[in-house]
Amino acid sequence: MPERLCSIQLKSSGSAILTVPGCRSTSPTLLLDTLRRQITALAGKDDVKGILITDSENGFCCCQLEENTSTHAAAALSGLGQQVMFSVEKIGKPCIAVLEGECSGVGLELALACDFIVASRSASFGFPAIAAGLIPCCGGSQRLARLVGKSKTKEIIYSGELITAEEAHRIGLINRLHPAGEALTQAEELLAHICTRSPHAIRIGGEVVNAGYDIDLQTACLLERDAFALCFSSFDQREGMQAFLDKRQPQFKGE
Repeated sequence: MPERLCSIQLKSSGSAILTVPGCRSTSPTLLLDTLRRQITALAGKDDVKGILITDSENGFCCCQLEENTSTHAAAALSGLGQQVMFSVEKIGKPCIAVLEGECSGVGLELALACDFIVASRSASFGFPAIAAGLIPCCGGSQRLARLVGKSKTKEIIYSGELITAEEAHRIGLINRLHPAGEALTQAEELLAHICTRSPHAIRIGGEVVNAGYDIDLQTACLLERDAFALCFSSFDQREGMQAFLDKRQPQFKGE
């Protein structure tokens, strides 16, 4: 995809900013395939410790479905989209969505696949596809319901209306709310702080939260127990403990 539609900026702090404005004339298949390549590339970069996925003045992750899409093609598109969102969810590095403007449709599905969302008061969120007789297709209906509950999810999908950033923050859709124009700066500072922590512990912690979310509490706690014990086999745990004893900043390696 041309750089104007998707670009990566690497920061000295170890974070990467993936800007995905998209274009309403872009096909969803092209957009999703590009996202998959970019996410795969970032996952393989050892110098990238965390990722911010953000919008531009032209919007966020916009695309346009082709007319007369067949049932088979629609199923294939949904399958591709869900694979891409799982790749974001399982990237193994902190991944934060940062929004200043409208975040709807596939854009909201992408944001939901991130670890959490930071937004400005100028942002808005929703699934307007109901106006075209459609529903979310990349896992958005399921992730949103797990985040804000079934009833609110149904309201958002059924109405097709966008909700404000304030409402999104109130219902728990977004984690942090900032004045207009400040979301990216604030998110960069937050991610830079997160990137000083153990990449190994962050990866394991994220996996435990994701794996345990939809299973019974006792089984989930067993997963946590084993993951906690696994941390003690890592360089990062030994380094963190020694740094604490030495009263210095730890030098984590993600090992």
